[in-house]
Amino acid sequence: MDYLIGQKPAAAGRQPAVARAPLPQPAAETDPTIMDGDQTTFMRDVVDASRTLPVIVDFWATWCGPCKTLTPTLEKVVRSAGGGVRLVKIDIDKNQALVRQLAQLGLPLQSVPTVAAFWQGQIADLFQGALPESEVRRFVEALLKLGGGSMPGADLVAEARAALEAGAAQDAAALSNAAVEQEPENPEAWGGLVRALLAAGDEEQAGQVLSEVPAKIAEHAEVAGARSALALAAEGRKAKGQLKTLQKRLQANPADHQARYDLATALNASGRRDEAADALLEIVRTDRAWNEDAARLQLLKFFEAWGFDDPATLAARRKLSALLFR
Repeated sequence: MDYLIGQKPAAAGRQPAVARAPLPQPAAETDPTIMDGDQTTFMRDVVDASRTLPVIVDFWATWCGPCKTLTPTLEKVVRSAGGGVRLVKIDIDKNQALVRQLAQLGLPLQSVPTVAAFWQGQIADLFQGALPESEVRRFVEALLKLGGGSMPGADLVAEARAALEAGAAQDAAALSNAAVEQEPENPEAWGGLVRALLAAGDEEQAGQVLSEVPAKIAEHAEVAGARSALALAAEGRKAKGQLKTLQKRLQANPADHQARYDLATALNASGRRDEAADALLEIVRTDRAWNEDAARLQLLKFFEAWGFDDPATLAARRKLSALLFR
């Protein structure tokens, strides 16, 4: 929607404007980023306020069961945003004039909960129904990004990634742990913590951390990738010590697919990703059905562990596609 609340949409008939009644400031809130709103303060608390920071409006009702679940989740996520976004809660039964005015302007309020995000006086996004915390967090993160900000935990995750890339595994683990404490359902923080612990050589602690990941985000790509990285680390530790032996076996018999498969695992454990991928790709090229497609499946596990935007993943994926669709 590209219209302004309180203004007439382009090429439309005259619409009722939302009241701008000047009222006394509300009493001080425990948390200034979360407040109750009504039809007399909507312009001030939502539309005007959204010109300086993103505002989320939670339209709810006392008889609405899903609202009782969603509202506390919204409050939790907004608090974790560290003041970067405001939440205004509006009881639709007590503010029916506002509901009618907004409905005439195109905002669907036939059912609750309805959550609308405002930025620069406009509706930037909305959803209806109760969403899980992870989805609410993504909604808020997108709104913060629109306003040029980010969740505090996102900054910690970015710093942790930079530290890990620089080889400072302990620093990366500390930063990721801080992000987890700040945002307990942040999959990037959990995945980063596991990867940092693996880089520090602490597989046992990495496994313990994975067992503590909240069930809601256990299958998120970041967590699944960290899980694959842990599994590959255990396999690689065993194969790494046999690197020279495996290379000699292949020199003696280039058709020894098991040796090439194990060599790929050892190369991956040594950080030689491109070579590891090439070893598995060679098996796929010569005998894709070997060991029930084990080489291709292992390569997919590599992709998951490395990250789908990793340069080694992108290069190997192109080669795999060329082999499969030639």
